[in-house]
Amino acid sequence: MLRVIERFREDVQAVLKRDPASRGALEAVLFSPGMHALWMHRLNHWLWQANFKLLARILAHFTRLLTGVEIHPGARIGRRVVIDHGMGIVIGETAEIGDDVLMYHGVTLGGTGFTREKRHPTIGNRVLLGAHAVVLGPIVVGDDAKVGAGAVVTKPVPPGATAIGNPAQIVVRERPLEPVEA
Repeated sequence: MLRVIERFREDVQAVLKRDPASRGALEAVLFSPGMHALWMHRLNHWLWQANFKLLARILAHFTRLLTGVEIHPGARIGRRVVIDHGMGIVIGETAEIGDDVLMYHGVTLGGTGFTREKRHPTIGNRVLLGAHAVVLGPIVVGDDAKVGAGAVVTKPVPPGATAIGNPAQIVVRERPLEPVEA
């Protein structure tokens, strides 16, 4: 039970750290549908692993109706993941998401093919997935990578790289961006 409470605390702190619109812990707990969806996913994933697959799917469907976030109970999701705004998120059955990932609305971690094998992406640690980014197939987005808003990624993204566009192209920066003068 203490582990569950600690995970809830971590989730709230992650939202407060990464979402400037959250003005306090109570507000984050009450008004963060992405966090609510992740909390329900933990229960659904446990049910899925315990072979209560129908119940897990029913609860996942109910969660989608309430939050606008669709997470298959089979997906594996790490710690301190933040889903900002949430609406329209789709995370497929064999998707794997690392720790400290920030995901904006409309992101799809989708599958390719109709086999029961790995067919959804693996997202590394500390990855940023921009609004309406689409990552398709059993590819890997490496640690510390960024996927730009609206990008459609069908090939691996190396650690620390940025993928932008449709189809996504890898952008490598040799030096930090210059600050923009106002």
